[in-house]
Amino acid sequence: MSSEPPLRGPGWYTRQFAVVMELPFVIVGAVVTGGLFGFFLDRWLHTSPFLMLVLGGLGFYAGLRETLRRLDSSKKPAKKDGDGNDRNPAA
Repeated sequence: MSSEPPLRGPGWYTRQFAVVMELPFVIVGAVVTGGLFGFFLDRWLHTSPFLMLVLGGLGFYAGLRETLRRLDSSKKPAKKDGDGNDRNPAA
């Protein structure tokens, strides 16, 4: 027998639903943030679309990386801390 706790317990579906609902905002937010920084740097440095594209691409990469990290940590069961509260082991 395995000593690992079951993955599905009380609140598992709620946590999964919350993770799925926030993932699109993580990706879009990262791309928009990178693009806006690039846009304002382009206006300041007169480099037209170059920095907006580069920083938008970096934002896309960061958004995907954060999304994959959150998906990976959502598969792991929540551990209880000393107070009996749930806490995310990857945080």
